[in-house]
Formats: sequence, C-alpha cells, structure tokens
Amino acid sequence: LKDSDEAMGVNDRVDLAKANAWMRQHINHQHMLNGVTLIDPLNTYIDRDVVIGEDSVIYPNVTLQGNTTIGKNVTILPGSFLVNAIIEDNVVIDSSRITDSKVGAHSSVGPMSHLRNNCEVGENCRIGNFVEFKKTQFGNNSKCAHLTYVGDATVGENVNFGCGVVTVNYDGKNKFRTVIKDGAFIGSNCNLIAPVTIGKNALLAAGSTITSDVADGEMGIARLRQENKAGYGTKYKNK
Repeated sequence: LKDSDEAMGVNDRVDLAKANAWMRQHINHQHMLNGVTLIDPLNTYIDRDVVIGEDSVIYPNVTLQGNTTIGKNVTILPGSFLVNAIIEDNVVIDSSRITDSKVGAHSSVGPMSHLRNNCEVGENCRIGNFVEFKKTQFGNNSKCAHLTYVGDATVGENVNFGCGVVTVNYDGKNKFRTVIKDGAFIGSNCNLIAPVTIGKNALLAAGSTITSDVADGEMGIARLRQENKAGYGTKYKNK
C-alpha cells in the first residue's frame, strides 16, 4: 500500500475516529482536485458516493450523505445537512436540512429550512427562513419566504406565500392534499384546510382559514370583521 494507514485496524471508538478521519481526508482531497472549494476540509463531512460539480463552494460544518448530487457553482453554507438530495446548478443552501428531495437551478433555500419526503422545488425559487416542506412539488419562480409549513401540496409557478401560512393536511387520522395553481397569492397567516384547491391567480386574504375551493381569479376571505372597544386597551393595561 502507498499509505499503510489504509490497513489500520479498528478495535475501539478511538480507532474508528482515526479511520473516519483518514477516509474523510481522502474523499475531500479528491473533491478539491475535481475543482470543488472546501473552506475547511477537516470539518466537512462527505460520504464517498456524493457527487459535487466544479466551482461549488462547501463551508465548514456541512454534512453530505447518501446518494447526494450537487451541481456546479453551488454554495452550501455552514450548518447544512443533506441526505439523498439532488441540488442543481447555481443554488444556495443556507443552514438547512434537505432529505430525499430535489432543488432546481438558481434557487435558494434557508436559512433554517427543512425539505423532506420527496419534495421537488423548481427553478428560480426562494425558500426562506424557518420554512418546512413535506411531499411538496413547488413550481418555478415561486416564493415562500418565512415561517411556513407546506405539506402534501402541489404548488404551481409564480406563487407567493406570505408569512405564517399553514397547509392543514392532517385530521388526526388521514393526510389530505392541497393544490395551489399558477400565479396564486397566499396572504400571511392563512390556514388552508385540505383537501382544497386554490385556482390560478386567486388571492387569499391575510388571516383567512380556507375550507372550500377558490376558483381562478377569485379572492378567498374567511375572517370576522374587526370590532374596536373604546377604552378597553387602557382599562386592560391598568389592571
């Protein structure tokens, strides 16, 4: 052997850590020779079956496991954990977890997002901070910027999600699907009670709980009218 450490024995957890470090060094070395930038190779964890395209940049404290494929010119920032993920070219992943899912070219994910259970994010999409997708197809040019759960959903192209949206997909016994068509605008703090379909270019007013389908071009609004009680604010604060 050119390197005798390749035949090292593993008899305890100390030896196992040495063997893992040896393997990590060789895997990371090969990726760098292939044109991948590893900011800190000693603190980057890549399985041997992972494929990474040239000119991608991997920051420290990133873990890439399983059959993960990373495209060209991808940036993966610290704290990201990817398992069996497909990331296409020119994507930015920021401190996020992606499992068994795909992210299309020129999209961004994170910080602190979670994609799982066979999600497919299209091209030129933005998945923002504290967003979770589960079994969701998310169309090209759609955006979901922050604090949102989208589960068991099919989302079209050019759809915008406001803050705090929830697809209510579980009734305690069964899972149901939400369909949102192209160009829809989902206002902040909306609950979509599945199964429900939101039509093309439809609008959901902020704060609505939607239980019925909304047709193309319609506005769905489901909330009580505001009532102001004079003096009650001062009375409450002076209790």
